Amino acid sequence: MPIGTRTFVATFTLGVLLLGACSSKSEPQSGSSPEKTSIAVAVQEWAVLPAQASAAAGTVTFTVKNTGPAYKHEFVVMKTTLAPDKLPTKADGSINEEDPALTAVDEIGDIPLGSTQSKAFTLTAGSYVLFCNIVENNLVHYKLGMRVGFTVA
Repeated sequence: MPIGTRTFVATFTLGVLLLGACSSKSEPQSGSSPEKTSIAVAVQEWAVLPAQASAAAGTVTFTVKNTGPAYKHEFVVMKTTLAPDKLPTKADGSINEEDPALTAVDEIGDIPLGSTQSKAFTLTAGSYVLFCNIVENNLVHYKLGMRVGFTVA
């Protein structure tokens, strides 16, 4: 084989091998780990503001910053088909987290003013509500608007 042909064949073969290696890494593998997503969230009087309204099923890490201006907040994740403003409440106006219409996922407890906390949540496909359920000084954070819908596909 002439040198030019050998060089072409070697280059072509190397290119095919590299292309195959690259494409196999970019395609999902059978049995691969679930999606991992990070989402920044601001909690403040009186809103829960995620950077995005949805995520893929899997591990979702919420990094929640309390931007205040005055109160501590918490970050609760519930799976439900109910609208964010229609969750079942107790007599004081806070969410009845034990109601069968809600499936508790997890929460980040008290987040002091100005601080940031992160936590990973395992979320399956469906509808969720992210909210603050603190009642303090006759202020019911949920009723004042600290709630938002979130979708997992």
